[in-house]
Amino acid sequence: MKDCIGIINLDENEEKLKSLINNNTISSMSIAGRYRIIDFVLSNLTNSGVECIGLFAKKKSYPLINHLSNGRPWDLHRKKYGLRIFNYSEYDPAYDDIHSFMENIDFIKNSDKEYIIMASSYMVCNINYQDVINYHRESDNDITIVYKKDINIKNKYENCQTIEFNPEGKIESIEVISNKSNNVNLNMEMYIMRTSLFINMVRDSLTTGLYKKINDYIISNTRKLNMGAYEFEGYLACINSIDSYFNTNKEILNLEISKELFYNRPIYTNQKDEPPTYYSKDSKVENSIIANGSYIEGKVENSIIGREVIIKNGAVIINSIVMDNCVVDKFSLINNAIVNSGVSFKEESVIEGFIEKPKII
Repeated sequence: MKDCIGIINLDENEEKLKSLINNNTISSMSIAGRYRIIDFVLSNLTNSGVECIGLFAKKKSYPLINHLSNGRPWDLHRKKYGLRIFNYSEYDPAYDDIHSFMENIDFIKNSDKEYIIMASSYMVCNINYQDVINYHRESDNDITIVYKKDINIKNKYENCQTIEFNPEGKIESIEVISNKSNNVNLNMEMYIMRTSLFINMVRDSLTTGLYKKINDYIISNTRKLNMGAYEFEGYLACINSIDSYFNTNKEILNLEISKELFYNRPIYTNQKDEPPTYYSKDSKVENSIIANGSYIEGKVENSIIGREVIIKNGAVIINSIVMDNCVVDKFSLINNAIVNSGVSFKEESVIEGFIEKPKII
C-alpha cells in the first residue's frame, strides 16, 4: 500500500442532521461514546498501510480539526506524507468538490502515488483496503467501487445509491435508491483508481463545466469507463440522518457488531487521558457503553454515555445517547433521547421520546 494515497472527501449532505451538528461536520460527531465518525475511515486507511492521506472538508470545521490534531493517534504525524487537511475552499463540498480538488491538485500529483483510494466518512465499517487494491489490480478496472448487498433496507440508506450490473458483472449504472427498493447493491462511495485518472477527471470536470462533484462524473461515465465492483460482506452503517445515527449507536451495543468494528483491526481515536469512570455502590449499568471520566450513581440501560458525564443518584437513562460533559441531576429520567454535549438537567427532569423518533436535546 506504499503506492496508494488516501483521499477522504467530506462531501456529505448534512441537512438531516442539522439539529445535532449545527455548523459542524458529520465526521466530527461522537459515536460509541469515545470515538468520532472520522476515526473509522482514518483507521481503515492506516491499518491498510496507507501513509499519505488528504482530508478535504468544508470551512468552519474546528471540532473536526481539533480532534484530528496532528494525526498522531493514527501514526500520521510525519514530515513527509502523513495527514494533510484542506478546509479553506470557498465551495461547499456537499455541492462542489471539484474546485477544492483542483485548488490542491499539487498535493495529489506530488505524492507520487500510483493509486488513489477515495472514501467518505459517513459509511461506518471496518474494511481492509489491501484486499480491495489486490482485486483492483487483478481485474484491470479503470475504477473499482466498493459495495454491499443488503436486503429489507426499510429506508436504511436515505439518498444513497445502488449499483446495477450487466451480465458480465461490470457496472451498468448507479442510481439513487428508491423508497420502494428492498434489495440493493449499496454504493459505499469508496473508489479505487489510478492517480492519473483521478487528476484527468478533475480537470475534465472543471474544463467542460459539466460536473461539480467527482461522484457525478463517475455516475455519468459508468459506460465509458471500465468499472468493476468489490463486494464488502461485513457490518456497515450509513450515518446521514437522525434515525441512522440513533440506530447505529444502538446496534453497536450488540456484542458481535462491536467485536467486528473494534477488535479485528483496531479503531484509533484521539485520547483525552481522563481517569476511569467511577461507579458508586448504588449505580446499575446494563448493556451500555460508558466512556472514560464519567461519574455514575444512577441507572443506565441500553445507552451510550460520552466522556465526563455525571449521572447522579436516582437518575435513570434508558435507550439514549448522552454525549460528552453532560450532567443529569437526581431522580431525572431520560428515555429514547439524544442529548448533545454540555447539557445539564435539573433534579427530576423528564425527557422522553420514542424508539422511532428520539427526542433531541
